[in-house]
Amino acid sequence: MRQELKSLPKTLADDVARNLVMVARLLDTEPEEAYKYSRVALRLASRVPSVREAAGFASYMTQRYSEALTEFRAARRMTGRADLWPVMADCERGLGRPERALAMAGEPEVKQLDKAGQVEMRLVSAGARSDLGQHDAAVVTLQSPELASNTVHPWTARLRYAYAEALIAADRADEARDWFVKAAEADPEGQTNASERLAEIDGLEFVDALDPESEEDEPVEAPREERRDHREDGEDRVIFEEDEDVEEYYDEDDLEIDEADDDEADEVGRSRDDRDDLSRDDRDDRRD
Repeated sequence: MRQELKSLPKTLADDVARNLVMVARLLDTEPEEAYKYSRVALRLASRVPSVREAAGFASYMTQRYSEALTEFRAARRMTGRADLWPVMADCERGLGRPERALAMAGEPEVKQLDKAGQVEMRLVSAGARSDLGQHDAAVVTLQSPELASNTVHPWTARLRYAYAEALIAADRADEARDWFVKAAEADPEGQTNASERLAEIDGLEFVDALDPESEEDEPVEAPREERRDHREDGEDRVIFEEDEDVEEYYDEDDLEIDEADDDEADEVGRSRDDRDDLSRDDRDDRRD
């Protein structure tokens, strides 16, 4: 890619390189953002093969298969390489043309592919067979020395997973379970969801313990601030200060005031008034 960018003026090459770096960073996590950066790079340097290839993958990841196929074809014409052949065939599947994908699987370009490319082409061919409802043929397509090998390669997990899915579609669930197990064993980084598919077959369910929606916590009532009102009878009355309606925390007997208590209170009040009157008379006599 650096070599290809040397054909551009330095400033322009730097701008294109920055956009290509962002495409690579965002392609798996934020494909729509990667697509935007790829279009910028494409406007700046449409005659650079690496730019056309990056734009093709960004379109492919956002399911813009027609655009992707156009960019891949342009990159292939510029370079003469055949390594994009499997993804071009998969674009044909995305456009609803599985027959065309199968036809590409029989083209001479397939013989130019390395081992990884040939496995990818086999995966695309099996997918095209499944698109056509030919599930048994999809199973046969995936049966290969690469599938039978015990050596783990970068494509091993995906190949085993695709074979297990093909077996499921062909109503061979018992065999499929064994291959989901093998796919999970070859997939420590979780490129496939083999573990989840295996759990589905076994009737298990994964629950995210950190998911707030997985289990609703029961609301916990906050403790109320309280104070104690000391009474003359030696019993404390608890009053909750945050409650507006405090009466509900009293007994009915506490809320009733006896008539005798009223009379006693009135008598105390009258005696206090009499003392006040005597005190005023006494002060008047002393002044006189």
